[in-house]
Amino acid sequence: MPPKKIKRLPAADVEAIFAAFEHANPEPKGELDYTNSFTLLVAVVLSAQATDAGVNKATPKLFALAPTPEKMVELGVAGIEECIKTIGLYRTKAKNVFALSQALIAKHDSQVPQTREELEELPGVGRKTANVVLNIAFRQPTIAVDTHLFRVGNRTGLASGKTPLEVEQSLLKVVPDKYLLHAHHWLILHGRYVCKARKPECWRCIIREWCRFEPKTPAPNKPLPKAVSPSRP
Repeated sequence: MPPKKIKRLPAADVEAIFAAFEHANPEPKGELDYTNSFTLLVAVVLSAQATDAGVNKATPKLFALAPTPEKMVELGVAGIEECIKTIGLYRTKAKNVFALSQALIAKHDSQVPQTREELEELPGVGRKTANVVLNIAFRQPTIAVDTHLFRVGNRTGLASGKTPLEVEQSLLKVVPDKYLLHAHHWLILHGRYVCKARKPECWRCIIREWCRFEPKTPAPNKPLPKAVSPSRP
């Protein structure tokens, strides 16, 4: 079912929201562990349909053994599988990591490319993965729309869309340029820890005064209003 259409926020409210995010967290960071642009790319590929925490538990051994495309190819599919078998879909992901490492060696002189088009040609790399790598590794002002950001964009009124691409394109139009570099991190972290899917924690949300979501979720264990005693005749 497509997300419920919510009236888009005016430009002044969008500015206020991102100013609040910046004040609270001036330099937001992604939560995947990596050591270089190659290991970042691999970590993001592995994070599809998996949690960052789960990926971070599996990658220290993998990256110690294979911090470069050449070392990853030497490790082989079976060796990659052994390192990441705690991650969902690990067999398919191991094949993709092996194949993208081969492609980086053959086509890109073992370097991670810096364009979305070239990144999306690599096995296991889609638009969201490419945007994450471009943003974090190369500081390009891209917006990677995951399930959290998709929800926050639609729920708040920042960016309505039936698909991740629609939300991405909408955000690129409304987010002021000065906030674009960090916008997707702010929104993803907000969706992950505050604006949760089942029960958003509106009582501690720093953007609640501008957010269109209703009804706002009250704080847990909030005292109920006193019952009014029935009047006696």
